[in-house]
Amino acid sequence: MARRTVNLPDSVEALARSLAEDGESFSATVSRLIEAGARATRGRRRPSYVGMGEGPEDLARDAERYLRELVTIR
Repeated sequence: MARRTVNLPDSVEALARSLAEDGESFSATVSRLIEAGARATRGRRRPSYVGMGEGPEDLARDAERYLRELVTIR
């Protein structure tokens, strides 16, 4: 297991200590919280297929309007 020195603001240390489970070491608490936070952040990433292709940024939201315009133009 790697050992790292991390400097935490007092407020973050207090938060981590308040979220520690019974009998859990500070290192285990911080590790658990970092992993949970990283997983939660990863879950908010856009899928790789989002943003592919070309067109206006609001295409998904206004697709019906764009299609209607194409029909009336032709």
